[in-house]
Amino acid sequence: MRAFLLLIAIVITGAIFGQTSISGRLVDNRGRAVRGASISIKDSYDGATSDSLGNYRFQTSEKGTQTLQVTSIGYQALERTINIEGQALHLDLHLREAPDELKAVIVTAGSFEAADSKRTTVLNSIDIVTTASANGDVTGAIRTLPGTQQIGEKEGLFVRGGSGEEARVFIDGTLVNNFFYSSVPDIAQRGRFSPFLFKGTIFSSGGYSALYGQALSGALILESIDMPDRSAANLGISSVGLSGGYQHLNAAKTFSWGGNYAYTNLVPYFELFKQRVDYFKVPDFHYADANFRLKTSKTGMLKFYGTVQTNRLGLKTPDIDSASLQNAFSLSNYNIYGNLSWREKLGNDWRLYIGSSFSTNKDLIENMLQDENGEKVTIPSMPYIIKSYNGDIRGSLAQVKSVLERKLGALSAIRAGGEYLYFRDDLRFNDTIAKNTIVDDHFKAAFAEADIYLSNNLAAKLGTRLEHSSLLNRANIVPRVSLAYKLGDKSQASFAYGIFYQKPERNQLIINNNLDYTKATHYILNFQRLQPTTTFRVEAFYKKYDDLVKLSPGINNNGNGYAKGVEFFWRDKKTFKGVDYWLSYSFLDTKRDYLNYPHSLQPNFAANHTASLVVKKFIQKWKTQVNGSYSFATGRPYYNIRYNGNESKYQLYDEGETISYNNLGVSLNYLPSIGKPNARIFTVWVLSVTNVLNQTQIYNYNYSYNGAIKQPVRPPANQFFFLGCFISFGTDRTEDIINSNL
Repeated sequence: MRAFLLLIAIVITGAIFGQTSISGRLVDNRGRAVRGASISIKDSYDGATSDSLGNYRFQTSEKGTQTLQVTSIGYQALERTINIEGQALHLDLHLREAPDELKAVIVTAGSFEAADSKRTTVLNSIDIVTTASANGDVTGAIRTLPGTQQIGEKEGLFVRGGSGEEARVFIDGTLVNNFFYSSVPDIAQRGRFSPFLFKGTIFSSGGYSALYGQALSGALILESIDMPDRSAANLGISSVGLSGGYQHLNAAKTFSWGGNYAYTNLVPYFELFKQRVDYFKVPDFHYADANFRLKTSKTGMLKFYGTVQTNRLGLKTPDIDSASLQNAFSLSNYNIYGNLSWREKLGNDWRLYIGSSFSTNKDLIENMLQDENGEKVTIPSMPYIIKSYNGDIRGSLAQVKSVLERKLGALSAIRAGGEYLYFRDDLRFNDTIAKNTIVDDHFKAAFAEADIYLSNNLAAKLGTRLEHSSLLNRANIVPRVSLAYKLGDKSQASFAYGIFYQKPERNQLIINNNLDYTKATHYILNFQRLQPTTTFRVEAFYKKYDDLVKLSPGINNNGNGYAKGVEFFWRDKKTFKGVDYWLSYSFLDTKRDYLNYPHSLQPNFAANHTASLVVKKFIQKWKTQVNGSYSFATGRPYYNIRYNGNESKYQLYDEGETISYNNLGVSLNYLPSIGKPNARIFTVWVLSVTNVLNQTQIYNYNYSYNGAIKQPVRPPANQFFFLGCFISFGTDRTEDIINSNL
């Protein structure tokens, strides 16, 4: 540790010297000052924001030929090649207003969008991965936005009273069947994909586009990156594993290919930081990916991304129904995912998108009841008889999707298309008897949607979607409507309405494939005010559930529920010099009667109040970024619900509320370069800690079979520490490397 601190001190001292000053003034085509614009050296953290008079000034240690880039909401992006030779530079620049889009209202109810083409940007990839406590996970950062729950015992996005299964993830337009690593009892799993695979992020907490379906609560829509800036290689070593990769770009910048490999093994980390969980097989992960991107024309792009991942683990937990027995759970996972997409502009007004993907996932799981000596125990009575089992669970998804869009003027457009998805699940279980179940579904959908701009102040998005499942042998057709009205120069109000259907879960369809779709109806009101350096957003919603799955009497679609609430979001890059922060708050009132609930109850994954504060500060002189995040949620309800055989129904035997959830995370990033400035070799040090205050976190409670014993569900450890060093060859990817490994 002393050596590490000494290295950091040396690097910081060196970074103070050799700075070049760049200053100037920004004006528009009428000579008016442009304030709040972002001015920076491309592929660097060096930059500034223009003040109220349009003036800017910053220091940089970069040398030679560089690209100065300027961006501001409502203006066309500007890039200027400059030569830095150690002497101060003064550059006055003119920005052009973006035609039409500058003045037009944008339909945003229910969605947070981040992409180059969107003016409603809230979180981009850098925002996502520099969020302390997110640990480089896309959904970890999304949980700091309003409408989401802080769930630690199960993977998934829990949105506005919906379970984790009710929010779906899409990459380049197609559904991802296994976005998260496979489930482990009482331990949430992270997402499989790096945030820096994506250039655009849309998180919809309701009222999403008719181009997507099969999600009752929300959709996370991710768009992968296009061409890299240049060829580059990277290498990393951290407290949890090793990684490396290479990306090649041809001289004409029309074709690129690359790949990455990462190995994660938690044995050294668990030796230093003891876990509550007794791992007899410490988790290890292998990750490999490959990609290529081809410009098929000036406006066309063909993209491929594929990955192979494996992981294994085994853990023991004391059996809650016995003082001497234990449960040994093991998992071996194998996952393949591939995505091929092509987009092309046909003439001046037509655009075509075709996308396809394939994924297969295999889980070998086993749970063994053992005695104190680790020997297998078989007890032919309840509840022990159901605790020894093994399963071979395989799931595959192949899909193809096409969308044709016709522009109608500057902003209006109409688009239509269809998609075909083939699901195949093969489940083989062996407990008291061997069982083998195969579930196939040919799922087809057609959709149409129009963006209609009646004026710059009034816009509508009208859509409809037709779906059919061969497994359910049922079809549905649903409307989607969104309206937006501009209230002032920077403010607008939006309304969204839509009906959303989703197939029952796989384990439910195995029991009864005559189940119907579950249904949710969304109503959303939104107000937001967007300025160059601040964003304010408030949204109220009501969601009605119908045809939810109930387990008694017999498995059926007699469930129902509701969710309603109000949410606030505030982001500010202006008030505190050099500080970017956002604050979110959500109030949720929800109840549902579904699964084994004996009557309408607040779900055990829903807290009434949640809030998050995220703060980021980059110290330019030291090339150091400090990130902090604090998340809070009031206690969630817990229940002991058991089946009463004498009365042939489920009954509620115990209930309560967990303690409030608190989590403060902090990360520090140091960006010294190695060697001469022209060597194009860069290094990054990363240090992050979650739950800095070491606060107790209880997610839920488990009950014994007779209900006499109640045990809290807690994280495997109160805190997580990460330390890593990452080197980039060929281009300065320090920003990417830091953030993708937090």
